[in-house]
Amino acid sequence: MNSSKHTELANHAWSVADLLRGDYKQSDYGKVILPFTVLRRLECVLDLTRDQVLAEYDRRKDQNVDLGRFLRRASEHRFYNVSGYTLKSMVNDSGQLARHLLAYIGAFSENAQEVMERYEFAQQVRRLDNANLLYRVAGRFADLDLHPFERDRKTGKVVLDKETGKPVPNVTNQQMGYVFEELIRRFAESSNETAGEHFTPREVIDLMVSLLVAPDDDALSVPGASRTVLDPACGTGGMLAAAEEHIKALNPSATVTVFGQELNPESWAICRSDMMIKDQDPDDIKFGNSFSDDGHRGRHFDYLLANPPFGVEWKKVKDEVEYEHESLGESGRFGAGLPRINDGSLLFLQHMISKMKPVTADGKGGSRIAIVFNGSPLFTGAAESGESRIRQWILENDWLEGIVALPDQLFYNTGISTYFWLLTNRKAKGNKGRVVLLDARDQFTKMRKSLGDKRKVITPEQIKGITRLYEEALDAARDPEHPQHAKVKVFANEDFGYRRITVERPLKLRFEVTEETLTALAASKPIQKAADVDGLTIALKPLLGQAWTTKRAAWDALRKATAESGVGWPSGTAFQKAMRDIVGVRDPEGEVQLVKGNPEPDTDLRDYENVPLDQDIDDYLRREVLPHVPDAWIDHDKTKIGYEIPFTRHFYVYKPPRPLAEIDAELKALEAEIQELLGEVTE
Repeated sequence: MNSSKHTELANHAWSVADLLRGDYKQSDYGKVILPFTVLRRLECVLDLTRDQVLAEYDRRKDQNVDLGRFLRRASEHRFYNVSGYTLKSMVNDSGQLARHLLAYIGAFSENAQEVMERYEFAQQVRRLDNANLLYRVAGRFADLDLHPFERDRKTGKVVLDKETGKPVPNVTNQQMGYVFEELIRRFAESSNETAGEHFTPREVIDLMVSLLVAPDDDALSVPGASRTVLDPACGTGGMLAAAEEHIKALNPSATVTVFGQELNPESWAICRSDMMIKDQDPDDIKFGNSFSDDGHRGRHFDYLLANPPFGVEWKKVKDEVEYEHESLGESGRFGAGLPRINDGSLLFLQHMISKMKPVTADGKGGSRIAIVFNGSPLFTGAAESGESRIRQWILENDWLEGIVALPDQLFYNTGISTYFWLLTNRKAKGNKGRVVLLDARDQFTKMRKSLGDKRKVITPEQIKGITRLYEEALDAARDPEHPQHAKVKVFANEDFGYRRITVERPLKLRFEVTEETLTALAASKPIQKAADVDGLTIALKPLLGQAWTTKRAAWDALRKATAESGVGWPSGTAFQKAMRDIVGVRDPEGEVQLVKGNPEPDTDLRDYENVPLDQDIDDYLRREVLPHVPDAWIDHDKTKIGYEIPFTRHFYVYKPPRPLAEIDAELKALEAEIQELLGEVTE
């Protein structure tokens, strides 16, 4: 299907919005347009075998047999309809349209009925009927040609190709997917949906699948190849469809079984109906939240891919996720750690990792994973945070194969930069212990007309080029003469790890009594609890302006003053510390304060450094810190291990500022231009 045909069909379905305007809110248009589009597609797919299904139903309906099995065989699909209705015939009997339409839905097989129930289609039929819109809406869809094969306009028979004798395609399953995705995109825009929640651009999916499957091209071409694919946030099923198509293109005889799970009922219904039409088992597309209600518990898959929503919180399933994390630990899905509540991206990745096939002793089995992330999972979270622990767990298990940076402005509802993470538990020998970083941010073509925030597209040629570069990444990184050498970097897993050390410096104080000192005394709660504040303030007033270089000298003077005034000097620790903090003033030349004979750290001078794992932290201190602050030391008890992947830092290229003379000349030219324009205004 060319783009004009694709747009034509989407526009036909979308045109129903004009009928709904006023009776429906804009954000509710999808509740009508999507189920009617699905219904029309199901009807068109079943059109060829409708008569034989009805005949089989009449013959078997009174027999004590598995009727569904016979009807599925008669329909040549995983679903069927045993009514004689069509949208066209029902529209022609407009007086009974609502009743006939509901009966028509009830005559579908149970799996198709469940799809329509997710849309709450019966309620929409009644609402349209009450608004006197049902006849016009149903009529618009009855005219929408979604038949999989071309039909002769006069006879209604399928048109056969003169050379091959096979039916001429009209709207294939892949092309129908484009129509659904276009409608989903339009609804997402009109409803201000968050980016990535429903729709991933087709070329992004194609690149993702290409990178996911590329290392297995040879294995997939073997006769009898069989693979399973899971998308735990499958939306309308675009990624699953692309994965199946890609594998089938490599080996038409390969068996590809797809599985998915989706939380949004409309998207789930489209995906499930798409699977029915493609003769995939619709029961393998589960409805619900993958975190709290894993629809594929205990299952493992060859390929896993997903585009989970960016930056979406997981507060609704917090109790279930935390319970699994705490009670099951590493035997559950979330044992490595929990990310912050406002971004569940790394939960999706842990969920997917739990479903990788184990690698057998002879090296067989294993899985590959591809997932779309924004930049946050690369670096968010300090050392030993949930995010850092998850990255550490992935890298220490040697699962992260590579990360590919994509151009910005690729998605419809956001212009942010995105990344593919590629993971596997069966790395090639040369990749073991290593991670490939590939910068593809300049691989795009600008669109003639933007679609929402989408202003860039990756062409098929660029997809091939990125995939080829990813496959030869080790050679490209190793060879400075390689034309794409600057776009690829290869690191050891431990290169992303670091020790976060705490660098302390001693607290140095001089001691003095000032007006500020007396004011602070009056406001201090520890002082108030331990002493007569008013009496203490009066006792210390004669010391205003005096200063001491040591704590002992200061305390001798303070005690003497309070004793002469008849005010007690409490001995409690809280009082002593409060007095020290009030009377003491930080001074680089002051006395070092000691605690049990050791220097007390100055919290105001405390600093943190990230030291790569392959460096000795004491050597780092001597080399990088002590030449500048000789009295510093490391508090080893506070050292933490962290992992982050600073992608942009590794590809940063310094650009020197322009010469000052050039900038000055440009400013003078602009100034002259402004003066000229002002002169024209005043004339």
